[in-house]
Amino acid sequence: MIKKATITGLLFSSPFLIGFALFTLYPIGASLVYSFTDFNMFKSPTWVGFDNYRWVFQEDEVWKSIRNTLYMVAFATPISLIVGLLLAQMLNIKVRGQSIYRTLFYIPSIVPAIATSLVWMWVLNPKSGLINTALDYIGIRGPNWLLDPVWTKPALIMMGAWGAGGTMIIFLAALQDVPRSLYESAEIDGAGKVRKFMNITLPTISPIILFQLIIGLITYFQYFAQAFMVASMSNSGSVQTMAGPEKSLLFYAILLYREAFVDFRMGHASAMAWVLFVITSVVTYVIFRTSNRWVTYGGD
Repeated sequence: MIKKATITGLLFSSPFLIGFALFTLYPIGASLVYSFTDFNMFKSPTWVGFDNYRWVFQEDEVWKSIRNTLYMVAFATPISLIVGLLLAQMLNIKVRGQSIYRTLFYIPSIVPAIATSLVWMWVLNPKSGLINTALDYIGIRGPNWLLDPVWTKPALIMMGAWGAGGTMIIFLAALQDVPRSLYESAEIDGAGKVRKFMNITLPTISPIILFQLIIGLITYFQYFAQAFMVASMSNSGSVQTMAGPEKSLLFYAILLYREAFVDFRMGHASAMAWVLFVITSVVTYVIFRTSNRWVTYGGD
C-alpha cells in the first residue's frame, strides 16, 4: 500500500513529472521513431528503416557541417576556458571596486545571443567596425570578417570568448575555494606566481576544469544561434545561403534545423539528432575515462 507521504510527494512533484514526460521524454521517443521514417509533419510517417542514417553518412553537406562543428569544438572550447580562467584569476585579486569589475565582465554572458550577434556584426563590419578601425590606426588592413570564409569561424570564436562570463564566474568560485595554506607553504619554499598557479591552482580546480570542458564541448557540438544570425543577416535572410560564404557557417545544428523546419524532412533531422547524441556521448565518455590522468580530488 502506497504511503500517504509518497502520494503527497508525487502530487507536489506532478507538475514537473507531467512536464518532463510531455516535453522531454515524449519528444525523445518520437524523434527516435521518426528517424526511421519518411515524415514531413503534414502526412503520416512512412517506415524507411535505416535510410535516413545512410543519408546522414553519405550526404556531403553533413560532412561539411561536421568539419565546421569540430573546428568550433577544437578551438572555441579551449579558448573560452582559457579566457574564462584568466578573467577569473584577474578578478580574484583584491583591488578597489572589485565587485564592479566582476559585474562588468559578467554582463556580456547574460546578453541574449541574438543581441550579441547583432552587436558583433557591427563591431566586425569591415569598413566601419571597431576592430578594423583600430587595426587601421596601426597600419593593418583588417579582413572581411563575416564574408571571408577564412575568417568567419575565428569571428564567431571571438564572440564566444567575449561572452565567457558564465565560465569566469564558476572558475572564480573555484579559485576562492583553494586553501590559502597551500599558497603560504609554497611561498615559504620560494615558489613564484607561475609555479603556484601550475602546481597548486590548476590541480586544485581540475574537477571544475573537467566540468567546464564537458559543458563547453556539449555547447559547441550544438552551436547554432550566433552562426544562424550571422549567416542569415549577412545573406539578407536567404534560406538557401544560410550556410554563409562557401558554407563556412554551415554547422551541424544549422543543417539539422534546415532539414527539419525549412525542408520539412523530419526523418533526416531526427537521424542527425541521434547521430549527434551518440558522438557527444562518446566524446564525453572518453574524456571521463581519461580524466583520472589529470583531475585530482580533495582526498587524492
